[in-house]
Amino acid sequence: MTGRKLTLEEAKALPLWRQPVALLVVMAAAMPISFATWSALLNNFVIEVAGFTGVEIGWLHTVREIPGFLAIAVIILIMFLREQTLALVALALLAVATAVTAWFPSLGGILTITMLSSIGFHYYETVNQSLQLQWIDRARAPQVLGWLVAVGSGASLLAYGLLVVTWKTFDLSYNFVYLASGGVSLALIVFAILAYPQFESPEPQLKTFVLRRRYWLYYALQFMSGARRQIFTVFAAFMMVERFGFEVHEVTALFIINFVANMIFAPLMGRAVGHWGERNALAFEYVGLIIVFLAYGGIYYFGWGVVLAAALYVIDHLFFSLAFAIKTYFQKIADVPDIAPTAAVAFTINHIAAVFLPALLGYLWVVSPGAVFGLAASMAGVSLMLALLIPRHPDKGNETVLSARMPAPAE
Repeated sequence: MTGRKLTLEEAKALPLWRQPVALLVVMAAAMPISFATWSALLNNFVIEVAGFTGVEIGWLHTVREIPGFLAIAVIILIMFLREQTLALVALALLAVATAVTAWFPSLGGILTITMLSSIGFHYYETVNQSLQLQWIDRARAPQVLGWLVAVGSGASLLAYGLLVVTWKTFDLSYNFVYLASGGVSLALIVFAILAYPQFESPEPQLKTFVLRRRYWLYYALQFMSGARRQIFTVFAAFMMVERFGFEVHEVTALFIINFVANMIFAPLMGRAVGHWGERNALAFEYVGLIIVFLAYGGIYYFGWGVVLAAALYVIDHLFFSLAFAIKTYFQKIADVPDIAPTAAVAFTINHIAAVFLPALLGYLWVVSPGAVFGLAASMAGVSLMLALLIPRHPDKGNETVLSARMPAPAE
């Protein structure tokens, strides 16, 4: 990373490819090349190599979410490292851990390397969210965030497309694919370090713990989002392998469909959030998720087939991509210096349920998979009720629809 420091205003004089949003694009591409490849191979890898059942996969994802729960430590790290530097260091850890995943095929080895890659992933995501909200103009945030989602989907699509085409054709090994994906991500990170100056946000970030009463709805939305997301992340793809016998190239093909859909629809969703507002966008997402999760349960109770399961998986993923509306809601109600510390606090809140839910639901899964998805539908219902508390035009002092009826809370 070049030693030169530029304010966001000074950075506007740089070529487009060296401006702050371009760096966000590079990072948005580097992260999923490692993480998405790891995810695509994970269920087949742990079932074929380590003999995992629902119990072990639940414990793996519990371990994977511990760094997310500890994301609040980012507040300490940014006392010593700039956010931009921390984001790239965390990305590098994710890339290296992904590259060596196949070297540790035992339960203990898989859990250890998962912990390391998860530290990289979650600390990157925490800081990246902060940088996005600081570097992107508020008026353009929904659209730009939609494009960043599309960039990440495009990078994942490239990785998955190569995996589908080459996995059986060249009889690739897990070790080769993990090494290649981690290596490509690391190369992009090195480019980002060398090509971009340090960007200075207009207002310095607080480097202390921030927990404000007026952000309570944002915290609640984050908590429910984390709890609900775990069920999809852990068990939806696992179901495709365990119940329907999907092989690596078939799981990856399903992921490709997901990311093609995201590349097409994420920018449109960004425009929709900008036009219709966060409340309507999130309400639409949560109603859709209730229907999807109930249908997942029907697959087990009524024997609905693999085509419906695959279609639901894609629809589910599309709904989850609307989650950036929670970010733009916070951007509108937040004091700028609060963004970095609150991103860390929010990531910890988002992962409270994630630490224990996968392990507990792993035991429920072996008894009643349909009940797991029924619980997810109820969580989406709670999220819907919370979303309806967002004002049509949220702002400081107008954080919820209740704000006008209540005295301003003490900070």
